[in-house]
Amino acid sequence: MSDRKAVNRYYPPDFDPQKHKSINKYRNSHPLRDRARKLSQGILIIRFELPYNIWCGGCGNHVGMGVRYNAEKTKVGMYYTTPIYKFRMKCHLCDNRFEIQTDPKNCDYVIVSGARRKEERWDAAENEQVVCEDHEDKKKMASDPMFRLEHGVKDQDKRKAAVPRLAEIEQWKSQWQDDFSLNQRARRKFRGEKTMLKEEAAEDAALLEKSSLAIPLVREHEDDKKLASLLKYHSLDSYEKKQKQKREAIASRSIFSTQPSTSTAVSPGKDNKLLDAKKKLGLSLPKKAPSAFDLEQPALGVRSEIKQLVKRVSDNNDTSAKEKDSVNQTNKQNGSHCSSSLPSGIEKKAPHRTGNIEEGTDNDCQTGSAKELLDGSTDRSDNATRSTSLGLVEYDSDEDSV
Repeated sequence: MSDRKAVNRYYPPDFDPQKHKSINKYRNSHPLRDRARKLSQGILIIRFELPYNIWCGGCGNHVGMGVRYNAEKTKVGMYYTTPIYKFRMKCHLCDNRFEIQTDPKNCDYVIVSGARRKEERWDAAENEQVVCEDHEDKKKMASDPMFRLEHGVKDQDKRKAAVPRLAEIEQWKSQWQDDFSLNQRARRKFRGEKTMLKEEAAEDAALLEKSSLAIPLVREHEDDKKLASLLKYHSLDSYEKKQKQKREAIASRSIFSTQPSTSTAVSPGKDNKLLDAKKKLGLSLPKKAPSAFDLEQPALGVRSEIKQLVKRVSDNNDTSAKEKDSVNQTNKQNGSHCSSSLPSGIEKKAPHRTGNIEEGTDNDCQTGSAKELLDGSTDRSDNATRSTSLGLVEYDSDEDSV
C-alpha cells in the first residue's frame, strides 16, 4: 500500500524529474513509511512470528508459537555468505523485551535475552529423519574423493538396513487400502459393543432398582468371580418367615389338644427308657391311632406303662406254661434256673413269684429285667416315694424261698 501511494498519476506542477528524480524524494518520504523510521540506524521494523513456544522472562507467562510482533530487525553478522539477523520485540503481556537471533549453522533460532525456550526439541538422527549435511561435510565431499566414496558406502548400508522396514510398512499399507471393507468391519464391531453396553446398562439398572442403591457399578472381573465362589454366607430366617412358620404350626394343630400338666408330663428321657423297656421285653406293640376326641383317658406315666407291659408279658406266658412244665421241673431240680442269663461268678437266687406265673419259668428272667427298667426309670421321678413303695416283682432272699 505504501508504494502505491507514491506511484500515482498526480504530479504537482513544480515536480521536476531532472531535479527530484522520484516523487518520494519530492515528498521527502519512504515507501515503507513508519517502518523505516529507524532505517538510518540500520533497524527495520518487520512483523516477526515466534518459531517455537517460549516463557517470558519478565512476567513468566507462556507465549505460544506463531504469535506475531512488531520486531526491530538488525543485521549482526555473517555465517559465511549467510547474514545473521537479530529480532528485538516487546512482550504483549508486560514491558519486557526479548531478543531472538538466527542460527544458519543449525538452521534454527536462538534466544539471546529476555526469554527462555520451552524445550520440545527432538533429534532428527534419533528419530530416523533426514539430517541436513554439515558445511564441513559438504566441503570435504567436494574436495576429497575418498571421503565422498566412504560417504556413499555408508548411505548404501543405511538403505539396505531400511529395506525390511519399508517392506513391512508397504504390507501394512496394503491391508488398509480398502476403505469400504474397513468401514464395514468398524461399524460391525461398534454395533456389537453398543448392544453389549445396552444389556449391561439394563442389568445394572435392574440391580440398582432392586437393591435401592444409587452408586455406579463397575464391570465384573475374573478375580471377583473367584473370590465370590470362595465365600459362603448362611442366611438367617427373617422375622416374616418365622411368623409364617408359627402361624402354620398353630393352624395345623388340633383344637382339642391340651397341654399336659407338670405331674403327668413325660420327659424325653422317660420316653427313651420306655422304648428301651419294650426292646428288652421283645415286644412289638401295635400303635394305637390317636383320637382327637379321646379326652377321658388320662395321660399315663412311665411307671404305669411298664406295669402294663409286664402284665401283658405275664398273660402271654401263662398259655405256654403248661407245655414247659416238664422242662421247668428238670431245671428246678438241677438248680439251673436262669443260669443262661446270669454271668459267671454271681450267686443265684431262687425266684419267688406271686400270681398265676409259676416258679422256675423263663418269665422270671424277663420280669427281672422289667423290674430293673422300672427301678431305673423311676429313680429320678419318684425319689420321694421309692423307699416306701414296693416294685412290681420282688426278689426275696434264699432263706425265704426255702
